[in-house]
Amino acid sequence: MIPYPNIDPVFLRIGPLQFRWYGLMYLLGLTTAYFVIKARAAARGIAITKEQLYDLIVYAAVGVFAGGRLGYVLFYNLPYYLEHPAKMAAVWEGGMSFHGGLLGVSVAILLYCWRQGFPVYTIADLTAVTVPIGLGFGRIGNFINGELYGRPTDVEWCMVFPGGGPECRHPSQLYEAALEGGLLFVVIWWIGRRPTPPGTLMWTFIMGYGLCRIFVEFFREPDLHLGFIAGPITMGQFLSAPMVLLGALMLAVGYWHARQTR
Repeated sequence: MIPYPNIDPVFLRIGPLQFRWYGLMYLLGLTTAYFVIKARAAARGIAITKEQLYDLIVYAAVGVFAGGRLGYVLFYNLPYYLEHPAKMAAVWEGGMSFHGGLLGVSVAILLYCWRQGFPVYTIADLTAVTVPIGLGFGRIGNFINGELYGRPTDVEWCMVFPGGGPECRHPSQLYEAALEGGLLFVVIWWIGRRPTPPGTLMWTFIMGYGLCRIFVEFFREPDLHLGFIAGPITMGQFLSAPMVLLGALMLAVGYWHARQTR
């Protein structure tokens, strides 16, 4: 067993104001995305101004927060929010869904490309490599908060989380940070170093995230109010399976089309 570090979720207090690590992780993710997209756009010869790049980050941030919250409401706790509609906007009480955030960002990028005149795949591929960075930061924030912990286990690196009872559990937040964050970033960055059909990086992320999430869900404790939704299947796995299928299909279509047009 490894002792859980019990880091204070609030890293700075100024009077009544509280600044939390989880919010800082979002800020770090968006800031890093700005500089990575800027560098990759320059390397690929994509003309995007500083103002356009700033607008892209703003669109993405709005999509993440709005979609993430709406996704949590719809996918994870709809009956509760139907009874307490005023709580739907209470993001400070927790409750964000990656799958909802992904849908929100997708809509935001479509709107951004339509308004700025960029091809959708151009922007989607530029941003794809930055999403694992944000995910990695976010999962570290989950770990600091002691939330989304894993299932009980007896592995040597298990931890007792403050909100998880006396059982020693998988630190599944760190598994997700390593896979959805580190591994997926390396894979997409490596693929992006060579010429690929438009959309390859985006669909690689879609499929790769689905695979990583399905795997980690076997170690992560299901949401208490949901449990398993069908046998051993969790909601996270149910929502991720279509990502794997769609990503694989679109990658195959993209490479087939590229071969036909050579």
